[in-house]
Amino acid sequence: MLATSPHGLVTSPHPLASEAGRQVLAQGGNAIEATLAMAAVLAVVYPHFTGLGGDAFWLIAEPDGAVRALSGIGQAAQHCAGYSGSIPVRGAASALTTAAAVDSWGQAFDISRDRWGGRQSWPALLAPAIAHAEDGVPVSQSQRFWAAQRAAEIPGWPGFSAAFPSAGQTLRQPPLARTLTRLAKAGARDFYEGEIAQRLARGLAAAGSPLTLGDLQRTRARDEAPLKLPYRGGELFTFGPPSQGISTLQAMGMLAHVDFGGIAEGSAMHYHLMIEAIKLAFMDRDRWVADPEHVQVPVADLLDPAYLAAQAQRISREKARPWPHLFRHGDTVFMGAADAQGRGVSLLQTIYFDWGSGVVAGDTGVLWHNRGAAFSLDPAHPNVLRPGKRPFHTLNPGVYLEGGRPRLLYGTQGADGQPQTLVALLTRLIDYGLDPLAAMARPRFLLGKTFSDARDTLKLEADVGDDVVAALGAVGHEISLIPAQSPLAGQPGVIRLDAATGLCGAHDPRSEGLALGV
Repeated sequence: MLATSPHGLVTSPHPLASEAGRQVLAQGGNAIEATLAMAAVLAVVYPHFTGLGGDAFWLIAEPDGAVRALSGIGQAAQHCAGYSGSIPVRGAASALTTAAAVDSWGQAFDISRDRWGGRQSWPALLAPAIAHAEDGVPVSQSQRFWAAQRAAEIPGWPGFSAAFPSAGQTLRQPPLARTLTRLAKAGARDFYEGEIAQRLARGLAAAGSPLTLGDLQRTRARDEAPLKLPYRGGELFTFGPPSQGISTLQAMGMLAHVDFGGIAEGSAMHYHLMIEAIKLAFMDRDRWVADPEHVQVPVADLLDPAYLAAQAQRISREKARPWPHLFRHGDTVFMGAADAQGRGVSLLQTIYFDWGSGVVAGDTGVLWHNRGAAFSLDPAHPNVLRPGKRPFHTLNPGVYLEGGRPRLLYGTQGADGQPQTLVALLTRLIDYGLDPLAAMARPRFLLGKTFSDARDTLKLEADVGDDVVAALGAVGHEISLIPAQSPLAGQPGVIRLDAATGLCGAHDPRSEGLALGV
């Protein structure tokens, strides 16, 4: 459904979260406050993709075009020696980075209160989430899908199945409700320095995680300058390293040299050019992108207009580039909000793999993420594990300015698929002028492995058309088909702001997500 409104609009992957955000806007709240309410609800109703035990990325856009980035990335434990071979992707050994989402909530709340005149109280914004954790909610369609994908693994996660039921059951989380209630009373930093922090530290230690109370105390989201890139007379904004946002910008910078006026939307050439730009961007990503506080990342060089023009020239229209590169799994949630004052928020929140590490921290009800599994143990790799270092992140929500004002708020679930989904969305929204729902409903691609196909092939949704499949195969793409409207193709959301026509937005029809206006 495409939602419209002149006064305010929210989008999220779950109707209960979207309704919480809509109510905040209806009560006179601003875009940050609406997003906070949605973020807290999603931590309860979407536990397979997000939660208090994960990270978060906020892009906050002012009506005058100023954009600020809150990068909520937890850091590696100070005592993280003893790993060899590879880092486990599940279990306590994968719970080796702190979780910065809650600190980002606190900092966003302060921005709302101090700069936007926010009047919603912190406890009021968490109240819907607390109620849903106490009273219970039906298990979501998305949770059922991913529980089926992990059916062979979940029995090996001790105590997990009892805490997170799947099909046909109500999801009640009393321990998480108690933690949220304490958080509402004591504030965000209690998660890192107070009673909640002590309980988290005890629970993580008992499970075998290397994280300590001291690690939690050192956790802070960073208020950073975003990366930006000109595109079609406007500007694209996203996060810098260790996020892969630079990859999205690089791909779009290459595509800026394409005249899409002579290329049909959804044609084989449209897909081919997007895919080849993504390949080149990912090759740079895997060589360079890591925590810039620990390694030198040549951001300016990678976004240099001359370099991107040269990269665009490397794209052959007649032959696909080989693709032998590693595919990264991971999941997250996107939510966005725009208010009547023209302010906007684009937020991604994650616990990395679906259900993260699988470790619930003691009696807190908090499921901890496994983002530390993104580190390498190769000493020569830029993303090698080091104490206090932030891991590589796939999350990269975006804002597009046009005429110096926020025009698009967007982001998607999907790990490696995020830049791929975003280039498809952005070309359709900006170059072809599709509305948000139409842009998201069109077939998409995914380069790499999926649960049903372990080959590093080009996955295309089956409704892309036989002629497109044949033409892409003819230039050398090794293709596998996935079902039309597959959840594997990402679950983005988009809000478009227009001074003349107002707001419109949607969440991906591949999900049960919902955009709501006020």
